[in-house]
Amino acid sequence: MNSTAPAPSEDLLIREVAQLLVTSLNLDMAPEDIAPDTPLYGDGLGLDSIDILEVALAVSKKYGFQLRADDENNEAIYSSLRNLARHIAAHRKT
Repeated sequence: MNSTAPAPSEDLLIREVAQLLVTSLNLDMAPEDIAPDTPLYGDGLGLDSIDILEVALAVSKKYGFQLRADDENNEAIYSSLRNLARHIAAHRKT
C-alpha cells in the first residue's frame, strides 16, 4: 500500500484556494460563492495588482513556491480561480 497521501482533487484545491483568497484579501463573500471560472481581474472578482501581490504572498507561505511578478504566464495563471489552482497543483512544494 502506498504510504504517501494522495494529491487533493482539483475541486478540493479550488475550494482551498478560494478560502485563501477570501482570507488573505478580507473579501466580503464566502469562498463557495467564487465560481471556479470567474476571472480574478476586472469584471470577475475585481482584483487589482495589489490584491494579486497579496495572493502571491499567501500562496508562497501556504504552498512553498513563489509566484513571480515577471512571469510571462501571469495573465493565464490569474485568469480564473481554476487556473490559479491548477498552477498551484503543478508547482506546490507543501
